[in-house]
Amino acid sequence: MELKHFRLIKTIADEGNIANSAERLFLTQSALSHQLRALEENLGAKIFIRSRKEWELTEEGLELYHLATSVLNSVDEKLRQIKHLNKNAGGKIRVSCECYSFYLLFPTFLQRMSALYPQVSIDLILDATHRPLSKLHSYEVDMAIVTSQPTLESLSSIEVLQDELFAVMHRENPLSQQQHLEARDFHDQHLFIHSFPLETVSVYKTYLKPNGVLPRKISAIPLTEVCLEMINANMGITCIPKWTQKHISPQRDLIFKPIGKNGLERSLFLVTRNEDCAKKHFRDFINNFEEVIGQEFPDNKVLQKPVREMSFNQ
Repeated sequence: MELKHFRLIKTIADEGNIANSAERLFLTQSALSHQLRALEENLGAKIFIRSRKEWELTEEGLELYHLATSVLNSVDEKLRQIKHLNKNAGGKIRVSCECYSFYLLFPTFLQRMSALYPQVSIDLILDATHRPLSKLHSYEVDMAIVTSQPTLESLSSIEVLQDELFAVMHRENPLSQQQHLEARDFHDQHLFIHSFPLETVSVYKTYLKPNGVLPRKISAIPLTEVCLEMINANMGITCIPKWTQKHISPQRDLIFKPIGKNGLERSLFLVTRNEDCAKKHFRDFINNFEEVIGQEFPDNKVLQKPVREMSFNQ
């Protein structure tokens, strides 16, 4: 039996006739009669003795009525408890990122959280960009997205996205003819980054610096759209992760090239303080963020890892 069958039996018994019951259940009398007849045939027992004025429960029907009352009361009570729990599990979560482009991960997620958890307030703290871990440690933000897993014992992290960095250039740039870019290819280039210091720039920190290469000129342009306009004017090159390409308007003159013979991969980690991991609104944030990332980036390599590797490391 389904819950709708229990509601049907209880409503008819409480109302005493099918007409009033049909109104309460938002069904036509014909549909309600059809459901009741199908239920009685399935049970092999008559539930109601029909009459014009009032319907009475049979002995079997009375037992079902008591069961329906018990089941529905239990369900309603649990739903009230869940609503109460949800209502009192809210709070504010302040989030910052290591790079401005990472904020592109949030629109769909924020829309989802607003619909499912209106009691959870999420603020994106752009002022803390590039310094999210220090701000997290000083309690100025509550969550951070970074490219290096923190080693502080007071912080917990989870890998949420693994992707590859690509170099972006105009098709007239001589480097556009190569299969991939080596570190030395950046030496004579004007490299556009989101912001200084250089130690926060992934391509420099993980590829150029270890190979002893410094581009001819480096300029910081925080806005990806403006940066790409500069590239579209053939004024230099930039590096962006593969996943951001879906947020970029198609540009026929832009060329995307792998960095290094085997590509330049990096991971994004969601970090919070250990003391906040058990809070319900933090768990709701983390679970839904992972789910949204999984839906938006189905090729994300993190999704292929065992669940135990995706849990917080404390």
